This record gives sequence, C-alpha cells and structure tokens, in this order.
Amino acid sequence: MSVLSQLNPPPIWIYFEEICNIPRLSKNEEKIRQYLLDFAGKNNLESKEDEVGNILITKPPAPGMENRKTIVLQSHMDMVGEKNADYPHNWMSDPIIPVIIDGWVTATGTTLGADDGIGIAAQLAILKDKSIKAGKIECLFTVDEESGMTGAINLKSDFFTGKTLINLDSEDEGILFIGCAGGLDTVGTMSFKPMPVKADSCTLDISVTGLHGGHSGDEIHKGYGNSVKIMNRLLFNISNQFDISLASFDGGNLRNAIPREAFSTIVTGEKNYEQIEKWIDGFYLTLKDEFGDLEKDLKISVKEGGRPAFVMDKETQAKFINAISCCPHGVIAWSKEMDDLVETSTNLASAKFTDDHTIKIVTTQRSSVESAKYDVAAMVESCLRLAGAEVVHSDGYPGWKPNLTSEILNITKHSYLKLFQKEPMVRAIHAGLECGLVFEKNKGIDMISIGPTIRGAHTPEEMIEIKTARMFWDLLVDVVMSMPEKL
Repeated sequence: MSVLSQLNPPPIWIYFEEICNIPRLSKNEEKIRQYLLDFAGKNNLESKEDEVGNILITKPPAPGMENRKTIVLQSHMDMVGEKNADYPHNWMSDPIIPVIIDGWVTATGTTLGADDGIGIAAQLAILKDKSIKAGKIECLFTVDEESGMTGAINLKSDFFTGKTLINLDSEDEGILFIGCAGGLDTVGTMSFKPMPVKADSCTLDISVTGLHGGHSGDEIHKGYGNSVKIMNRLLFNISNQFDISLASFDGGNLRNAIPREAFSTIVTGEKNYEQIEKWIDGFYLTLKDEFGDLEKDLKISVKEGGRPAFVMDKETQAKFINAISCCPHGVIAWSKEMDDLVETSTNLASAKFTDDHTIKIVTTQRSSVESAKYDVAAMVESCLRLAGAEVVHSDGYPGWKPNLTSEILNITKHSYLKLFQKEPMVRAIHAGLECGLVFEKNKGIDMISIGPTIRGAHTPEEMIEIKTARMFWDLLVDVVMSMPEKL
C-alpha cells in the first residue's frame, strides 16, 4: 500500500516511493540503473549508459521550443546506508520503509535516501510530464557519489550536450548554491601482533551509542559528538589508570558521515572491573555535562563479555590510542569571503579492526581552498605516521568556485521571487557536490544547485520536509520552462 502518493506533488512522491524499494548503496547501483533504463524505454525516451554506469535520459523539446537552450538536470543514484544497531535491515535486498511524521517524511530505522532519491524522483517527474513546455532536457544520473564521486570523476565531457546544469543534490529550500568545497580522503593502516589472553582476566564490552552523527560537510560545524573520539578518550584515560589490553575497536562506518556509534572490547584483571565501571559512569556524566542538549540521547554502556581470541600488543595499542587522540576532527577554518561558511574541516570517520590483525583509520578532508585541503590532509597524515601507520590519500575532487554573474542563477532568483514573493539566499556549501568535477571537464558550463529541506542526512534520523518538496518542484519546473532561446 502506498504511503506517499497522498502527498503533493504526487509525481515526485510516487517515484520517490518506488525508489525507496530499490537497494542502491554506493557501488551497488545495478538495480537502480536498470530501473532508470526501463523507465526510459517505457516512455520512449532516448537513453544511454557510459562505461562506469552513469546514465543520461533525454527528453526532446516540446513543439515550438526547439530553439530554447538545453537544460541538464543532475542527481546521483546511490545513497548512504546507515541504520540503528538494533534494527534488522539487509541493504542488498530490503526496501526502505517511509513514514510521515508531523509534516516530514522519514524512514523506519534507516537512512531515508532522500539524498539524492528526491532528485532522481524530480527528474523522472519532469521527463514524464508532457505539459511542461521547454527545450531539450537532459537528465544525468551519476553513480557512486557518496563513496568517492567516481561517476563524476569518470564522466566524459561529451556525455551530454547542454551548457546549463541544475544539480539537484542540495538540502536547504530557499538557498541557491553556487559553490562547494573540494575534498579528499586520508586513510591510515596499522598492523599489530595478536597476543594471548591471560587466564585470570575478565573481558569488558564497551559501547558508545545514541549520538546525532550527520553529514560531515553540512553538519561538521555543529559540534556533534564523534563516537570514535569519545571511545578513544575513554580508552586513553582508563589505560593510564589500569592495565588493559584492547581486543577490538569498531567505530564509525562511512567516510562522509560523522560517526554515531563505537564499540570496543578490553581485557583486564578481574579486580579492575568494578573500578573501571565506576570510572565509565563518571565519564558519561562528564560528557552529558559537556554536550548538554546537543547529544541528549548519548549512551555509554559496559558489560562483561566473552573471552576474545587475542588482544593487540601493548606497543601498538599505545600508538593507536595516541594516534586517534592526536588526529584532528571538526572545523579547521572559517571562510573569509562568506559569512557562516566553513572553509576547511576534517572528519575522523571510522577506526576498525580488520580480519588480518590490522587497524584501518579513515578520515575525510574538505576545503573551498585547494591548498588548505592538502594542508589539513598533511596534518592528519603526520598524526598517523608518527604512530607507525601506512598512509594513503585518495585522488579527491575539486571545489566549485562561485559565479555571481551566472545566467542560471539570475533565472532561478527571478523564478523564486515570482513564485514565493521573497528573495532566496545565495550561498556556497561546505559539502562536496559533483559540480566541481563537472566544471573541470566542461569549462564554462553554467551551474546552480537546489533542493528541498533535508535534515539528518547520512543518519537514521534523515527526513525531508513535505512542504519544501512542493516548493522545490514548482521552482524546478518554472526554471526549466524559463530557459532562454539559443543565441
């Protein structure tokens, strides 16, 4: 039974609900790609797919509109898959279950995938709607945006023909985005020696849960707790007071999400259990005081666990804990050109034991200044190398420099004022958008990014505001129909 078809505008919500039924995590977009190609076939629209899986569906101009400029609408197919630890969900097969709560659409126990499922839905609704009088429309759907932007990285410059593009991957209605940060990943790997567990010891399982998490670009400045940092702070302190050995560490999941949960297992002498438990209770109260209402659902628990197969050697344990303590997380610098815009940041995204007695530490750096992006990556690298880690950097992606004289910006501002009787804000965004990579391959292309209001992206609290979806749709249709004639 449809949950969302009652909402306005129906075409967007009907397609979005269909998309919720399709598994589409990054690098596993086969089913959503086939869905898009099938859509094109059913609607007699030209489509093509490139070698990495990007898809272009083209709608010919309406009668009498052949001389209008071509508009490219762009979204990404993949989504971030995060779920609550106690919620059973198979990301390779299970549908997302949308629900309506107080004017918002959210999901049950998982990320909703409005980032960027709502963009895909808007494109399909535009392609299907025969009442829209516009020139040629090219709908570009890219793969793997969330885990490396490899779709945009490998996009050929001649895959589409339009010279004006609207990116549909923003999350704030009423704001027109004309620039974004560039980014790269810095990943450290440490090996350790597995050591035997002493016979007269006890095992403690420790968890940090209930944190807000969030998008590491959009929400890095909000001061939310980082579960990896909190767990490491706990281990740093108790290792200075008690003889403990670390048997496991599992914190965070995704490179572009602030980590929400972390779990560790330690081994210690039986006489230390009650003292450690008491210290952790006090530490929890300290954190509750530090965060206040910002992290009101924070939980830290400790319980006796089963005997692990091994613990890590003490020398590497100390290096690992020191490396995470040293590794920066959060805002590094604010923009000097635009008010309230983060210029440079770094996200300590995850730290995990792997099956081959290694620890993998994943971080992401973002900046609207290319040199600053590499400088903070070097800062992170230094922390990891001092601990003996092997460090690699991803190729990264460029930022998108704002253009205040943009034609599509002026068209969109005019449409917004006409529709809603108020001026939109014009801003750059600290999150990464594919626009920088598109511009790198198509010099001179005119771009803007818009979207409805989405909150909690990359977390199970992700939600989209229903009334802003209607505004997003009305604005998009008006801009598409307002494209001027070719010169």
